[in-house]
Amino acid sequence: MSKPIVTFKACRATEINFVNKLENGTRVEFERKYGYNVKYAPNGTCIGEFTVETYDKEHPDKFAIKAVMQGIFAYDSSAQKELIHVASFKELFPYMRAMVATVSTAAGVPPIHIPNFDIESQNIYRFGNS
Repeated sequence: MSKPIVTFKACRATEINFVNKLENGTRVEFERKYGYNVKYAPNGTCIGEFTVETYDKEHPDKFAIKAVMQGIFAYDSSAQKELIHVASFKELFPYMRAMVATVSTAAGVPPIHIPNFDIESQNIYRFGNS
């Protein structure tokens, strides 16, 4: 059995902002922005920081959620950083998705679900072989 690229250790929300100033019954069309960065420590751990912004396309000042979550991972130091980046994102994504749905539900609106997407098809920073 091969060694995993990353091992999830913990996560925590570092920022949650929720704005809901829309009138009841207002139709909302969502726009989303995502960001994900990884910082590496020499001791074999890294911190992935995932930012999600979901807002109403027509009235972003009246309905918006911004959430920032950090995940702590042990990583295989022999793995390429691009693979660590992708693997850590895939581990952290379900926690962020659950948090956004929970926050929106607790605020009295239907749960906001972040759609699944394939990070490997996105433009992420590619590391060279240096």
